[in-house]
Parts: sequence; C-alpha cells; structure tokens
Amino acid sequence: MSSGRKAGRRAILQAWFAAGVMGVAGTTLAQGRSRATELEITPSCGNDEAPTRPQTEGPFYSAGPPAKTDFRSDAPGEPMVLLGFVLGTDCRPIEGARVDLWHADADGRYDNRSFRLRGWQASDARGRFGFETIVPGLYPGRTRHFHVKVQRPGGPVLTTQLYFPDEPGNRRDFIFDARLLMEVRRVNGARIGRFDFIIG
Repeated sequence: MSSGRKAGRRAILQAWFAAGVMGVAGTTLAQGRSRATELEITPSCGNDEAPTRPQTEGPFYSAGPPAKTDFRSDAPGEPMVLLGFVLGTDCRPIEGARVDLWHADADGRYDNRSFRLRGWQASDARGRFGFETIVPGLYPGRTRHFHVKVQRPGGPVLTTQLYFPDEPGNRRDFIFDARLLMEVRRVNGARIGRFDFIIG
C-alpha cells in the first residue's frame, strides 16, 4: 500500500471530522474526482425517523475492545473507510455515542484471542463517527457484513449488522436486511461506506 493512498484515506477522515462545511464532499471535489463519488455530508434522516433495525450479535463479539479508529495495521486487505452519523429519532445528532465495530478479516476469519479488527469510538458534537479498516471477507454461510453496537450515553445498546450493496450473497443470507445496506462508493483507491444510525 502506498503512503499516498493511506494519506488520502486519512485526509477523508480528517475532512469528515473537520469543522468546515465541505467535509468529505469537499475533499473529493478538491482532488478532481467525479461528482458520482461524492458523499453527502448531511444526515440522511427525515421527520420521526424509525430506529435502525437490530440484528443478532453473532458468536464472535469480544467484550472490552480498545478505543480505536484505525484497524489498517491489524490485517491486510482492501482498504475501506466506514463513516456516518449517530442520530436520535428526532434527527438530532447524538454526541458521545459509543460506536463499537468488529468484523472478519479478508479471509473471513474472526480474531477471538485479541482485538484485531475490533474497536470503538465516541461520536463527535455533530454525531459523526469514522473508522479506517479493510473490506471484510466472507464468513461461511454469510454475506459480507460489519458488526456494530451503538449506544447513546446512558441509553440502551443497539446491536446490528451492516451490509454491502450488490453482493451475490445478500439473496442467500437468511439474516440479510436491505434496510441495513450501506451506501458504498470508491474514493482515493478505497471503498467509502456510509451509514447513519437512528437510535432511541
């Protein structure tokens, strides 16, 4: 992996967390990319939004993961950034929500002895979160997915899974829910996945 590409992905995350209004879309345009690769920087939430659907935790959750946003040194694989907002059902951003992410490596294996490809972070004052990681491989019997827990300060925990669009395994996966599809684009040599969580 070239240092330029890694720096580009870091720039995307830095732009996402920057105070400026352009955010990720501004970074993309500044690099001369097509408008087709832009990511909206406003929450995808309407009035009286339904909460994000819960799903099973699965057998591979490890309690007590570290605070970590960059998983890239944990395992080789296709680079990916996962970002979005944590919002209430009133569409207001939730600051300090814990977003806990874990997933398989590029070969579809979960690490249950340490915290590779596992970590959490708190959403910022605008409700934003962002992780640098890799595209998960295919665990036997499942389509490609991320596992996530989201919790507002003092609130209940939402446990769910996020899915990739246009995956052949989506049609065969008995857990798959189209309401949990990420918006995925390619920017700067990496996949950029976007999902906004709505929690009670």
